[in-house]
Amino acid sequence: MTSTFAIALVGATGSVGESLLQLLEERDFPVSDLHLLASAESAGRTLAFKGRNLRVRSVEGFDFRTVQLAFFAADPSVTRAHAEAVRKAGCSLIDVSGALPAEVAPRVVPEVNAAAIGGQAPFALTSPSSVAVAVGLVLGALRDQLQVKRVVIDAGLAVSSRGREGVAELARQTAELLNGRALEPRLFDRQMAFNVLAQVDEPDAEGHGQLERRVHADVKALLGSDLSVAVNCHQVPVFFGESLSLTVQASTPVELDKVMAALEAGPGIELVEAGDYPTVIGDAVGQDEVYVGRVRRGMDDPCALTLWIASDNVRKGAALNAVQLGELLIKHHL
Repeated sequence: MTSTFAIALVGATGSVGESLLQLLEERDFPVSDLHLLASAESAGRTLAFKGRNLRVRSVEGFDFRTVQLAFFAADPSVTRAHAEAVRKAGCSLIDVSGALPAEVAPRVVPEVNAAAIGGQAPFALTSPSSVAVAVGLVLGALRDQLQVKRVVIDAGLAVSSRGREGVAELARQTAELLNGRALEPRLFDRQMAFNVLAQVDEPDAEGHGQLERRVHADVKALLGSDLSVAVNCHQVPVFFGESLSLTVQASTPVELDKVMAALEAGPGIELVEAGDYPTVIGDAVGQDEVYVGRVRRGMDDPCALTLWIASDNVRKGAALNAVQLGELLIKHHL
């Protein structure tokens, strides 16, 4: 097995791509050559990595035979356009966008279902949606304590879930309103600043958004297809970080002391002491842990458990999980 690897990072100039690049350096990922790739419009930019300035090139025409592992942190259409070429080149692929079917690229969170990785190289893996990563970590830590029958996820998503454009639009709207100017929404279908939107993308015929469908599928892939999952995603006027309210229905009464002990010991989880609660600002943003607080049994049902989660959607929910998948492949499979 080689000790270092040639890596491609597709979508290097996006918010997830830049966070992924930062984590590759912070975690001393065993890179021999790093190829930064993006759209033709972003080609020519330079990004810093380990004291060097690396030029971003267009993904179009890139020869994936020159690398052993490719991270895709761009739009789903980019992954779909290049996935077959990556496979034929013998290169393993880790996708953050959720573009590929689960039977082609299993959804994996290393702390939850690492055993889902099987077969031989080249591998294709999906880093699940950031909401599913946080929920998977928490419920994965409780598997020995609760036989979960149903979970209800209410997710307040930062505008960075819409990429750099979402961040720029919230900043623009906020500035317009604070300066007393008329507001014309652009990216969002109505005012986002100082507001909460009941949906984050266009609903289908049954009223569910595409992201809600993805979270639903991701959580079931991580925790079991027989699990009943309900998902509601809404957009909140926050730049980075996700705030999740999670309600769990177990088959037996919840023993709260055992639940707290399991969360305290859970990998990737920071349990906030009783009487306090975490927020994305001041706790989760910029951190590698999922923060959990307000853990309590149901008011009417002793088999119900409700808790609060704060997580960095870009760093923890997307980039870090992808890098951890790469580390897992390198350690055990490549």
